[in-house]
Amino acid sequence: MGKIIAIANQKGGVGKTTTAINLAAALAILNKKVLLVDSDPQANASSGVGIHDDQVEYSIYDCIMDDVHPRKAILETSTPNLYLLPSDINLVGAEVELVGVRRREFVVKNMLAQIKNEYDYIFIDCLPSLGLITVNALVAADSVIVPVQCEIFSLEGLGKLKNTINLVKNNLNAGLEIEGIVLSMYDRRLRMANLVVEEVNAIIKDHIFDTIIHRNSKIGEAPSAGQPVILYDASSKGTSNFLNLAHEFLERNTDSIYDQETMERFNIKLKKSKI
Repeated sequence: MGKIIAIANQKGGVGKTTTAINLAAALAILNKKVLLVDSDPQANASSGVGIHDDQVEYSIYDCIMDDVHPRKAILETSTPNLYLLPSDINLVGAEVELVGVRRREFVVKNMLAQIKNEYDYIFIDCLPSLGLITVNALVAADSVIVPVQCEIFSLEGLGKLKNTINLVKNNLNAGLEIEGIVLSMYDRRLRMANLVVEEVNAIIKDHIFDTIIHRNSKIGEAPSAGQPVILYDASSKGTSNFLNLAHEFLERNTDSIYDQETMERFNIKLKKSKI
């Protein structure tokens, strides 16, 4: 049975979409069948894996509002084993349209239930808000990964998100767990970045991934090419970071980690990121 993971943080600009794209792609490269679900009407996750509006016949909006089967909407990407359920601007209206729907918090869960067993992992890239679409993603998910940018305001957003996760867990999805917190956009030269790392470790040490995503130019450039960083530059620091994160994610899920042929193909030597 597949596992659904929401990538969530109501604060914008913390690396949610970057984490969703690149962790999903890294797992796909490591021979896991992965579905990336874009639940943001800006569709950045879709364009980030090379899928644009003119290629989309059906989107997540059609699946949740018009009962289109998700198999009709899912597209292959240029990354082997990575598939996309795309978004588009129509999703903006879904927040309002869902208000009158019976059991509106369960629409995404019911939609993904139709295909959950067809993938090893399904990642939902959430909106930078705590609206009805994000609540749907949390209800559908088995766990949540929370990207936290290494700057002070991210700590405030983290507390609010933890409260929301607890509310969803207590009222709508008793099985929801925090998969882990990913520290992103880390720059060791910045004193504030180091303080945030120390503070997050002091508050919620048990949930933090050992792997830290460093600020890296290749990660920033890759979306403009419509590629995950692992395809854009396999030798970059960003690729190494996300492959290490994928490795750690699989270890936490007691899943087989990788095959030697794939590792040699990308000339990868897995090492934990160091501050």
